[in-house]
Amino acid sequence: MTSTIYLLRHAAHDQVANYLAGRAPGVQLGPDGLAQAERLGTRLAREPFDALFASPRERAQQTAAAVAAARGNLPIETVEALDEVNFGSWSGCTFTELGKREDWRRWNALRSMAETPAGETMLDVQRRAIGFIRHITTRPGDARLALVSHADVIRAIVGHVLGLPIDAWQRFDIAPASITTLAIGEWGAKLLTLNEITP
Repeated sequence: MTSTIYLLRHAAHDQVANYLAGRAPGVQLGPDGLAQAERLGTRLAREPFDALFASPRERAQQTAAAVAAARGNLPIETVEALDEVNFGSWSGCTFTELGKREDWRRWNALRSMAETPAGETMLDVQRRAIGFIRHITTRPGDARLALVSHADVIRAIVGHVLGLPIDAWQRFDIAPASITTLAIGEWGAKLLTLNEITP
């Protein structure tokens, strides 16, 4: 039994480089992001995955909808375990504002020992995401599954598979609308592709 997992980062919202969206409500894809999500859907249309799961954030749901449409309106299952890191009061702040905060600088320097204002740690994020993957890969038979989530969540999953510490999160990128692929079986788990960027 082998499961293939496509980890998809949501497409870029209009201010992705300027502020931390986090779990702030109403952060949706603009025209460029919607086009990017459509290209991701077109790319994935040739992959025979069986199920599609997505974070509850609007930008993830919109990305998943584009992927689902390219596969004949495949159902989308919303999964809390794939949600963005709970950044609490940091959500909605610009990166310039955050850069002046000691707690934000600590978070980025030592994530293994830091937590967000909401009390979530990256180990918490990794635990919930890996727990969900463990759950969906214990079903009998081979499976090909697509998960739409967020950069830090995907980094936490990949880091776990590679045996990297939480603080290694800056060693690789997870770009908007990118595809990272895992294979998981009784023999273990391995990384097949990392951060494939949709043209």
